[in-house]
Amino acid sequence: MLTYLSIIITAIFINNIVFAQFLGVCPFFGVSKNTSSALGMGAAVTFVITLATVVAWLLQYFVLNPLGLQFLQTIVFILVIAFLVQLLEIVMKKTLPALYQSLGVFLPLITTNCAVLGVAILVIQKGFNLMESVTYSFSTALGFTLALWLFAGIREQLELAAVPKAMRGVPIAMICAGLLAMAFMGFSGIKF
Repeated sequence: MLTYLSIIITAIFINNIVFAQFLGVCPFFGVSKNTSSALGMGAAVTFVITLATVVAWLLQYFVLNPLGLQFLQTIVFILVIAFLVQLLEIVMKKTLPALYQSLGVFLPLITTNCAVLGVAILVIQKGFNLMESVTYSFSTALGFTLALWLFAGIREQLELAAVPKAMRGVPIAMICAGLLAMAFMGFSGIKF
């Protein structure tokens, strides 16, 4: 049980995919203008990361390794991710059209989100079993969602603040992202 708790806390706070590993930064900046879009993107990424990791793990240990095709890992994982994103896009378009519209171009860009591929590869490199992989991928996706949501909240508040003209937009966003990353780095002193 301590192993799973350690995986959860480490993935969300200590090795946050955005703030500590700097993966998934493109959607982090692109979709973090309001909290509802950030949560929607976070939910979509959570679905894709978790399911992609499960499918990638199964393919790695039951197809690629037994057949000696480990060199195809990246290509196979990218194809799995692309399929899952297309499936998610079709489902969201039919069931959640408002969220689908608000995410716009960023939804299909989940396919190229390096955080999704990174997590699938990391669980293999770390030698996690299937349950540890699911726990790690889901927790990492929660950490990604937390990062998006926090940053979106800060950006919403910055719209109301008296920010100097030269600092508005991207400059103040970069400064805030850097400060958030430093704050999350403070968790790295915690040992589990």
